[in-house]
Amino acid sequence: MTTLTGRERGPKVVALGGGHGLAASLAALRHLTDRLTAVVTVADDGGSSGRLRREFGVLPPGDLRMALSALCDDSEWGRLWRDVLQHRFASAGALHDHALGNLLIVTLWELLDDPVSGLDWVARLLGARGRVLPMAAVPLDIEASVLGIDPDDPAAVTVVRGQVAVATTPGKVIGVQLMPKDPPGCPEALVAVREADWVVLGPGSWFTSVLPHLLVPELERALSQTTARRCLTLNLSPQPGETDGFAPENHLEVIAAHAPDLRIDAVLVDPSAVDNADLLAEVAASMGATVLSREVSLGDGTARHDPLRLAAAYRDLFAG
Repeated sequence: MTTLTGRERGPKVVALGGGHGLAASLAALRHLTDRLTAVVTVADDGGSSGRLRREFGVLPPGDLRMALSALCDDSEWGRLWRDVLQHRFASAGALHDHALGNLLIVTLWELLDDPVSGLDWVARLLGARGRVLPMAAVPLDIEASVLGIDPDDPAAVTVVRGQVAVATTPGKVIGVQLMPKDPPGCPEALVAVREADWVVLGPGSWFTSVLPHLLVPELERALSQTTARRCLTLNLSPQPGETDGFAPENHLEVIAAHAPDLRIDAVLVDPSAVDNADLLAEVAASMGATVLSREVSLGDGTARHDPLRLAAAYRDLFAG
């Protein structure tokens, strides 16, 4: 596959998501452009991120750290600082399970009193190929309506709050909302979306990493109004807890239900994840999209994307 070389810059691409899904798309997109912006969910309430969020009242840094690590320069310098950023302490004390990168990011936020500037400085340290921004200017909570939690009343709907609780619920998630309900979008993220050539949404945890971007009103409007083309990248398999039993077209239906004004131009899917290609194409067409079927998995039996295969699929999509 031909990747970015020399003085080429590539298209302006904005990738939205969080966690491992966003890291996978960034690891692919960095081969195609150096005009890349990651817009990251800020609702994590677990682990090191949750502890720092509760103690300091800051945005949860974990997903932002993972996105920065995925964009690090492919040199000895960049790889070492990526490993430093991702290093987790193991001890019997208060530092146990904290990621050093989370502590570094929060330190810069305290020194600079500006989340975006702090992230930009970490990006400079890493030689990052792109920029990382939060999707909202304040920390958020995810609240889900979940069916089937109560064994005595399987038809009852229970409200579950918190990203970790939603991601691990034994019930069926039927809808989500953000708290606060009308959070301010990150201004720099809104500008990036409006000026993009392509916006890539997904893969990732559908209800807790992908969908939340569409629930920030300013960001949803920017996504609906941008002249950029929009690609929805589907997961390789349903995620236990969040999307058990989901077919690919169900993922699209969830997006349409929560953001009915959002038009999608392309849906990227691995053929191994599709049982009914005609039905997927029909649902995609109802959202304005065509389906691009490409082998993008590692092919090792895990539900992980291969960065080079995914980059080749994006390359074909952007050239079309």
